[in-house]
Amino acid sequence: MRKVKPVGLVTRGTTAPNRLRRCDRWLTGPQAWRLRTVDRPLVVDLGYGRHPVTAVELHHRLRTVRRDTEVVGVEIEPARVADALHLQRPGLSFVRGGFEIPVSGRVQVVRAFNVLRQYDEAHVAQAWPRMQARLAPDGLVVDGTCDEIGRVASWVALDAGGPLSLTVSLRLADLTTPSVVAERLPKALIHRNVPGERVHAFLAALDEAWERASPLSAYGSRQRFISAARALHDAGWPLHDGPARWRMGEITVDWDAVRPGS
Repeated sequence: MRKVKPVGLVTRGTTAPNRLRRCDRWLTGPQAWRLRTVDRPLVVDLGYGRHPVTAVELHHRLRTVRRDTEVVGVEIEPARVADALHLQRPGLSFVRGGFEIPVSGRVQVVRAFNVLRQYDEAHVAQAWPRMQARLAPDGLVVDGTCDEIGRVASWVALDAGGPLSLTVSLRLADLTTPSVVAERLPKALIHRNVPGERVHAFLAALDEAWERASPLSAYGSRQRFISAARALHDAGWPLHDGPARWRMGEITVDWDAVRPGS
């Protein structure tokens, strides 16, 4: 494949073990079918940061679905790539690159976590199409953000045609209000959490449902969150999946229900 100049900027690159476990759990759960529809799935961990631990974990977790999954860690900073090379193994490699994704063949999953968060909002409109253009049929781009230890996370899923959904994933044990995720929304939405925007209405409705379900706290935070998610569903919010995912503190809604206003 012809080498091109990496597209993007060097980011802070902070990361930690197990930080992206919530997204990985979603990829190996509701999205696992995407790995089963192709021969030898190719997955990219884009912008893995100063330490390649998230790419190593992704490789391990996805291989529980397909043993022949190939994971490529892509980083724009040459030193970070050089530091990761000793971890290469069959099915796991590291290359220098950016949003152009310099790998051979079409990609089944691009996971770009805590990358666009460090860019201006205008860059989203440029980066999304670049990543989407590298997708295989049934491929998926995951543009997400999480806190430093992965207890609060959210991500937008996109296929080649455009955004599909927003997922919010929260650690329930010490959850105060679901809208704590507002500080960790993907770049396309984080500045839209204001009155009049759809994502603001969604988080407000989730908070209200969580508050109304407070009597269920005696039975545990999982039961409370399931009740809140069910209330949203019954109120007409287009949620994906069901109680099996809600009990994990994970809720996914159609993109059209939260997309930014014009």
